Amino acid sequence: MSTADQHREAYREEAMELLAELETSLLDLEQSPDDMELIGRIFRALHTIKGSGSMFGFEDIAEFTHEVETVFDIVRNGEMHVTKELIDLTLSAGDHVRMMLDAVHGSNAADSGRAGEIIAALQKLSPGKKGPHAARAASSEEDESDLLHEGKSITCRIRFRPPGDIFMRGINPLLILDDLRALGECRIVAQKEGIPALNDIDPEYCYTYWDAVLTTDKGVNAVKEIFEFIEDGSDLRIDIIDIIDDRPEGGHKKLGNILVERGDVTPDELQKILSRQKRIGELLVEADLIDTGKVESALTEQRHVRKVQEKHQRSETGSSIRVSSDKLDRLVNLVGELVTVQARLTQTCALKNDPELLSISEEVERLTEYLRDNTMSVRMVPIGTTFNKFKRLVRDLSAETGKEVEMSTEGADTELDKTVIDKLNDPLVHMIRNSIDHGIEPPEVREAMGKPRAGMLHLSARHSGANVLIEITDDGAGLDPQAIRARAVEKGLTEPDAELSEKDIFALIFEPGFSTARKITSLSGRGVGMDVVKRSIEALRGSIEISSQKDIGTTVTLKLPLTLAIIDGLLVKIAEEVFVIPLSIIEECVELSRNAAANGNERHISNVRGEIVPYISLRERFMINGRKPPIEQIVITRIEGRRVGLVVDHVIGGHQTVIKTLGRVYRDVEGVSGATILGDGRVALILDVPRLVQNVEKEAAFS
Repeated sequence: MSTADQHREAYREEAMELLAELETSLLDLEQSPDDMELIGRIFRALHTIKGSGSMFGFEDIAEFTHEVETVFDIVRNGEMHVTKELIDLTLSAGDHVRMMLDAVHGSNAADSGRAGEIIAALQKLSPGKKGPHAARAASSEEDESDLLHEGKSITCRIRFRPPGDIFMRGINPLLILDDLRALGECRIVAQKEGIPALNDIDPEYCYTYWDAVLTTDKGVNAVKEIFEFIEDGSDLRIDIIDIIDDRPEGGHKKLGNILVERGDVTPDELQKILSRQKRIGELLVEADLIDTGKVESALTEQRHVRKVQEKHQRSETGSSIRVSSDKLDRLVNLVGELVTVQARLTQTCALKNDPELLSISEEVERLTEYLRDNTMSVRMVPIGTTFNKFKRLVRDLSAETGKEVEMSTEGADTELDKTVIDKLNDPLVHMIRNSIDHGIEPPEVREAMGKPRAGMLHLSARHSGANVLIEITDDGAGLDPQAIRARAVEKGLTEPDAELSEKDIFALIFEPGFSTARKITSLSGRGVGMDVVKRSIEALRGSIEISSQKDIGTTVTLKLPLTLAIIDGLLVKIAEEVFVIPLSIIEECVELSRNAAANGNERHISNVRGEIVPYISLRERFMINGRKPPIEQIVITRIEGRRVGLVVDHVIGGHQTVIKTLGRVYRDVEGVSGATILGDGRVALILDVPRLVQNVEKEAAFS
């Protein structure tokens, strides 16, 4: 890939993020149309897309976005109100820009006619004439600042240190400085102390930064707008050092104070030079104007304030870099290999029983665990970004179905592995569609039932041990168990006289081909969907449950693992075979003697402290030959709210399990989700306990 292509791809990724932010801000603005902070955020997103687009060769995007930006500039200046029509058109404009970006990767070209329609509609909304002294909304700090200095010339001190890769982004900083000069009387000084020797210079890196003093009557916002599209990653400082109006001219600052304010000389360095003369405290004491105690108190205060400020500045300083997901995946794979090698090292050192080797092994184990946790945290992203995407979906579906729906979220900062979040999008979309199409009633029906006209759709996420629980809740019509049962009998999914609990009836929804919809709509009713949703969730080693009350609402709960790469597992042994059971679903381990098994009359049930727990003999299930030990072990798990035991010969102990996918031949083996490599080089299969339990239940039902 050429450098130019890299720049264009970087712009595309940044633009996609800005479009997501734009969409979220627009939906929030629809609820709070007078929020000037949201309007400013929308304007800045459009301005950045436009500015960067023209620099990277996306002239069509820059030209189109400029028209939308112009309208929001009018809104920002208080000359135009936010309306639903404006929100609709801007959302459509964002969709069009996204199509233009996708066209770069070979997708269908965006419809230029549609772009003209959007621009014409926006221009029709815009007021015909803008007065030179139009009223300006000043709810944001920047607008208040310009109103405060309106009619006055201000002098700004500017320090602009662009990111070192500014040339790689296709940006010429001299053009930015030319824009600055156009605002008024300006003096610019280039700072060149960071330029290395000629042999060490990278011609594509910017070592120079600039100091400028500008006097302008355009206001400080005009200065800030010049740097808006390059502000992220830059070290930019704009200080108003003088306001020129009809007041008499004030005194001038001392050279030392100016140098300190600019950051060119530290207070300590200035004090060191000034210390060659007598200090102000010494002069005051010698003149008997103050005693040494008060001087010491003032110096203590000065040192304290300086220390607190420095600490605060350090805590606020941070940086981030953009890393491709492929690189993160490779890093996680390498850490997984390291965990496997570390387990082998630990086992070898234990066999050698050498104190020095054991000490080294323990240190490697500690560092590996620290590296593993940090690597996993890098892949964790908050689910709030995914939740925000659904606001637009809910809005569009509400308009399509003629229903009023209000969406709320909770736990947006809950973090999940990026791989899990990426694969979670489609199942969530389908369940939200079902809630709006099947669950929430039309406004007139809700009013007749005494409900609010607007239905409620609530998305929440929270941690639960090594898992995350995601709930989709609506206050709609709920599920009718009798209708579901009748439909299942009609489809041949269950027998008419079968004894089914309400939970079992709800589980029939996930059977292939099941649907209670008699009418096919554009949203649902074709008999596909929920079975696919369940398979998608189970492919993520998760589970799905439904709880519902008729005329009150429905809640769908997804239980998902935090990560798909490394899990905590329990090693168990049957004959010479070793298996791994995910530790997150295990509740306890109990013994099963031959007498206890005989007392169960071979019905595979055990009495655990007064509770009857069914169990599966893995030796029988996997047809492993050999002699059973006198006392076996039952590993008791909790699956979909039920306790189910797995009988094994021996429980070995906990194990950091690096998940390896199975080959194509073994990918569809029921009851096994993957494999791992043990410290001695052997392969251990990772059990898919929910699927194992389902298969046993199905076989029992047909036997």
